[in-house]
Amino acid sequence: MPLPFRRVMIAAALLAALQAHAQDAAAPAAPAAPAAPAEAPTNSAMDAPLFYQLLIGEIELQNGQAGVAFQVLLDAARRTADEELFKRVVNIAIQARAGDQALMAARSWAETVPTSVDALQSTVQLLALMNKPAEVPQPLSTLLRIAPTPQRPGLILALPRLFQRAPDPKAVLAALGPVLRAQGGPLRPAALYTEARLSINAGENARALALTRELSQAMPDGDDAMQLAVDLMPAEPQAEGLITERLQRKPDQHALRQAYGRALIQAQRPADAAREFRLLTVATPDNPAPWLALGALELELQHAAAAEDALHEGLKRLDTPAAGTDAEIKARADGRRQAWLMLSQAAEQRGDLKAAETALQKVDNNGLDVRYRRASLLARQGKQAEARKLLQPAADASDADARAALLAESQLMREQRDYAAALKVLKTATARFGNDADLLYEQAMMTEKVGKFDEMETLLRKVIEIKPDYHHAYNALGYSLAERNQRLPEAKQLIEQALKLSPGEPFIVDSLGWVEFRLGNFAEAVKLLRQAHAGRPDAEIAAHLGEALWASGAHDEARRVFADAARRDPGNEALRETLERLKVKP
Repeated sequence: MPLPFRRVMIAAALLAALQAHAQDAAAPAAPAAPAAPAEAPTNSAMDAPLFYQLLIGEIELQNGQAGVAFQVLLDAARRTADEELFKRVVNIAIQARAGDQALMAARSWAETVPTSVDALQSTVQLLALMNKPAEVPQPLSTLLRIAPTPQRPGLILALPRLFQRAPDPKAVLAALGPVLRAQGGPLRPAALYTEARLSINAGENARALALTRELSQAMPDGDDAMQLAVDLMPAEPQAEGLITERLQRKPDQHALRQAYGRALIQAQRPADAAREFRLLTVATPDNPAPWLALGALELELQHAAAAEDALHEGLKRLDTPAAGTDAEIKARADGRRQAWLMLSQAAEQRGDLKAAETALQKVDNNGLDVRYRRASLLARQGKQAEARKLLQPAADASDADARAALLAESQLMREQRDYAAALKVLKTATARFGNDADLLYEQAMMTEKVGKFDEMETLLRKVIEIKPDYHHAYNALGYSLAERNQRLPEAKQLIEQALKLSPGEPFIVDSLGWVEFRLGNFAEAVKLLRQAHAGRPDAEIAAHLGEALWASGAHDEARRVFADAARRDPGNEALRETLERLKVKP
């Protein structure tokens, strides 16, 4: 392809200068004073043809001809085996979004300079970006063989992040697994961690757990196995044993305990999570985060006084030190805001509406969460219309804000036991937002509350169709059938499916215990309901456990369970109905 005339002139001028420089060097020098001996100059590898080739490549690139520049410079890189030039060629292709050309250049680089770590690393990275895991083993194996020893663990540990967006994680695991299993000696821990992480990504959680156990044995004090165990807890409950064993052996691993506590919160086990954060407040009393987390959990557990104590302790620590980075100052401000919101809720739980309003006055904005707390206080005073108005979305609200406001209004009506009003709000929301699984689920729950069970089932099955892993829908449908003593084998199957999707979640374990009770399996029912109640001492779970104990003849224990639940949540409908039906006075 001929160069435009201007570029020809530039190239000719530069070549002339280069030739003139060579002629000057060859001409006899004029006599001069003797000088001190100097080191012999190092001759450049750049001859005139190479200079011209590089010049053409760069000019083509500047004029938007990336393809021509790529070909010219790649040829130059091959002739000179210059690694910096190969890097330049690969980057030209990447910037032009030409993945195949970038990969070709990286492979050519690795062939031209077989000892280049950078070449092989670029090849592996490009194969990952282009979703070609089956082609990774060869360059990866070579890379791990020739890379400097200190770099090799890091290269292995980088693989999960490199393939985190791969559309087929199972193919990644199948391709990389043999390479990782071939690594021994000092590389074995990194290989175990990486294979376990890739197994989690591929949904092979049992395999990941086995690898995590092996890693824990290989590195008994390391953090990587514990990180994997925390991530595996939702899918593999046995992973929790690795964490509890470590914390018993090394109780001062506060970061692990905090991660474990967060995992327990995610698993809907507030009582167990509160235990861990309580220990953290003792071990790290100056850290406000455990105090605030404990306050939130005590609030969830209906322990209003304990929640207030923890939250006030957290506020004390948030107020000192006053200085810090902008991020630290903002984090403390956010923490104070959340603490006062929770203190308002705790006061409301105690029935002290004045204290609840005083706490709200400490919050310096008017976000939806603040408006919800004010609306709740108004509703408690019989000002329902005013409360609902407070939650209405603005005319110019975004879809996300409008959706959140509608959900908040429906929740307020639900708390006030105005189920018909809550259902009307949710129907408005689903009409606007269509097949939103969360909104449809909430609508189904309110439809059940007004006694329209067939409509509820239709809605829940629609949720499952939209989102097959929505465990709440399976659990809700199974529990509803069990509660009405209908289609119990199907109810059990639905609940077991929910439990597969969310192992150990107390509300689902409660549902399974309840269906076993309906089936007449009292011993199994009591076992499951005790497990659910231990993880989450909710009043409705307590009502089920108490009834199962009562039916099993354990009347004294049943009364203790009922009494504790009545003290925590005296207004709970399920508990009150159970006590009236059994004619029990706790």
